[in-house]
Amino acid sequence: MPRPVVGIISNNYLINDEYPAHAGTSMNSCAVAHVSGCLPLLIPSDPALVTVEELLDTCDGFLLTGGRPNVHPEEYGEEETPAHGSFDRSRDAITLPLVRACVERGQPFLGVCRGFQEVNVAMGGTLYPEIRDLPGRDNHRMPPDGTLEEKFALRHKVTFAENGPFHRLMGTREVMTNTLHGQGIKTAGPRIVVDGAAPDGTPEAIWVQGAPGFTLSVQWHPEWNAANDPVSRPLFRAFGEAVQAWAGRGQRKLKSA
Repeated sequence: MPRPVVGIISNNYLINDEYPAHAGTSMNSCAVAHVSGCLPLLIPSDPALVTVEELLDTCDGFLLTGGRPNVHPEEYGEEETPAHGSFDRSRDAITLPLVRACVERGQPFLGVCRGFQEVNVAMGGTLYPEIRDLPGRDNHRMPPDGTLEEKFALRHKVTFAENGPFHRLMGTREVMTNTLHGQGIKTAGPRIVVDGAAPDGTPEAIWVQGAPGFTLSVQWHPEWNAANDPVSRPLFRAFGEAVQAWAGRGQRKLKSA
């Protein structure tokens, strides 16, 4: 049988400051293929090329990836400042309505880093432009130097809510994760449940209350070493099971008929 399709949201880049490109890391594709057991399909996040409706009809689930550009603050009612960094408005135009549609339909998605932030914004939440500037908060950004292994190394604990979905999935309330983000949740959307946090109080794991499908999202990067990491592996496996269940019900074909 063909594998269920996971749409991997790409980022818009300029190669050598000149050539436009849609890009996604091979780590995301490997995690989807080898751990989730699904077919990875890189999605160009540009509303001039694809529509949300086409994506919903083509894919069984979605991986909302990390990326250097941030969600534009206009999307949560704030003005742009230099602290907000760079943006990807084309990706905003695809992912925010896509998240809301998936929540309504019960179509599974997994949010990672920027994807985690997109889920919060899509559901009515707001973001801090720079976590490390807040009193009592740590620097959660990627180390500027070192090998990939050093940059993606485990750096802090995340503590989950008692008997919450992450606790049940991981079999423990405390795990070690990497951290490679500058922004973070300021106010959680009305249906966003913060299910895990770093020692400094930064939200690190969320889900959408009342959603009929898989909506787990994390602020760290579980795609790194996903097949071997004891935290990443169950997360991508659970996501894959949800995607396979959606595909098994024929939901995508029914919606397209």
